[in-house]
Amino acid sequence: MTLFHFGNCVALAYVPYMIFYKCSGLSEYSAFWKCVQAGGAYMFTQLCKMLILATFFPPSEIPMGGFDVLGEFMKSTVDFADLVGIHIVMSRVAGKGQLKFMVAGLGWATAELVMTRFLPLWVGARGIEFDWKYIQMSFDSNISLVHHISVAMLVWLYSRSDLHKSFIPIVMTLLALSCYRPVIVEILIHALGFGSWTLLLSKALFTVCTGLIALQLYLGMSSQNANSYY
Repeated sequence: MTLFHFGNCVALAYVPYMIFYKCSGLSEYSAFWKCVQAGGAYMFTQLCKMLILATFFPPSEIPMGGFDVLGEFMKSTVDFADLVGIHIVMSRVAGKGQLKFMVAGLGWATAELVMTRFLPLWVGARGIEFDWKYIQMSFDSNISLVHHISVAMLVWLYSRSDLHKSFIPIVMTLLALSCYRPVIVEILIHALGFGSWTLLLSKALFTVCTGLIALQLYLGMSSQNANSYY
């Protein structure tokens, strides 16, 4: 029973990544090693972030049950390094813009999945007692996949010189909200008392909204370029 539960959690967490790789056309471009390189860039970026956090943002004493909003806000500011890392990854990928942000987003999300969720699933999901948090962790990994692809798309849009100037504030706002999402999540937990399922639903809604706006901007730019071509 425990092995069956572990298999379900792993399948729910990892299979959507494989489906996206096969159905998005990345497999046709033999982009596997490019995704692996993007994952390596993710690990290097996280190492740099940890060094910055340890140097400039040492842990402070917080009262039991308290929440340091300013400290967490400053720590989330370091997440802008992820945007720089994604941009560097895309600059090293040759091909269309669609290929670039899909490779960067999938590689980034897969590396995060392996580094942050594989061990908890391996240790916890094989436990004697059933716990819904591992199912939630698997769902959260799917949300992270959409989130990172949306962020990579926004970074690619921001780097485009032909992006309409009226769209730049929208792209910048969405990128900022994506970086400060952990702070927003903590505020929702402490201020509004969101439960685990409600919090997961909130993350999904935020990610879907961000992804739809980014997709709309991308499609608008693609149609604009197609019209100018003709």
